[in-house]
Amino acid sequence: MSGLPAAYNIMIYQGQTLSLTFVWTTGTCGCTYPPTIPVGQIQTPVDLTGYTATMQFRAYAGGTLLIDVSQYITLGGTAGTIALLIPDNVTESFTWFAGFYDLFLTSSSQFATPLIAGTVTVTPSVST
Repeated sequence: MSGLPAAYNIMIYQGQTLSLTFVWTTGTCGCTYPPTIPVGQIQTPVDLTGYTATMQFRAYAGGTLLIDVSQYITLGGTAGTIALLIPDNVTESFTWFAGFYDLFLTSSSQFATPLIAGTVTVTPSVST
């Protein structure tokens, strides 16, 4: 992949578990809904074996770190999946309500790819 990361905005309800799964395939990231795949093009998952993931939520690009969520990412090896699972007790502790993020995947040869980026919005919970 070259160029800019795919755009995807994350919305979190405070106190709820956030569960998102993406698939990185050849030619694209399955980060849009519905996925945009040209007719007749076969998409093959990128083998993420040996990759590491870095994802941070910040107030603005280069700004205050709100939370590093890298520890909540599980990479799916040959399936090309990227699963983000932030537990409810973590989202419940959020005291901020808007920011930005990006997701970098780094290969074992230290080649970093910015895969997706966007805004992150937290809706305050009434009951917690």
